[in-house]
Amino acid sequence: MTREKNAMLDLFPEAEKPIEIIPARKLAAKAAALYVAPADHFQTRPVDELLLDFDGIAGDFHAGPTRRAGGREPWYPRGTEMRNERQLSIVAADELAVVAQRMGLAEIRPEWIGANLVIEGVPNLSMLPAGTLLFFKGGVTLKVDAQNGPCRIAGRSIAENAGMADVEAGALLFPKMAKRLRGVVAWVEKPGTVRASEEISVRVPEQWIYQA
Repeated sequence: MTREKNAMLDLFPEAEKPIEIIPARKLAAKAAALYVAPADHFQTRPVDELLLDFDGIAGDFHAGPTRRAGGREPWYPRGTEMRNERQLSIVAADELAVVAQRMGLAEIRPEWIGANLVIEGVPNLSMLPAGTLLFFKGGVTLKVDAQNGPCRIAGRSIAENAGMADVEAGALLFPKMAKRLRGVVAWVEKPGTVRASEEISVRVPEQWIYQA
């Protein structure tokens, strides 16, 4: 039994089984590609740098301190104003390649699904836990909020851009094939400028499985 498990037994003697704490860790990564969406459409275009303030990417489709609730927040009436924790969409090329293969496509480009940042060097990027911090060498800090659930809007964009014969079928296929592979969303904790190929220190927090 690990030292962490012993410690949890001491803290929670009434628990039927120990609560295992997985220690925090650091990873080295790189900003492989950067993208910005025009203010009127979620699809992005490649850029050399991202200008970030507390609202997100200046001029981006998802910028702003708040956003409107949608299908991901069934506990609110659709359209309710809420905190914007989805300022940036972050993906990994290796995960997109897996989704493309599952959908029978040659590729899925990050811009088709509104990605702002492609990160290299993080295994299983989509499984990064909430609270993970991304420290960019130039001074910016992003904080991961959650996995980005795949939706039909992104699926339809893929189907149209990839020239799929049945666009609606492609739109429905993407959420099934991209579950837990669509990357994460994050918000700006410390603003500044992110540049292509910039080094990133990824700090994964302690983790545990909460069971009441």
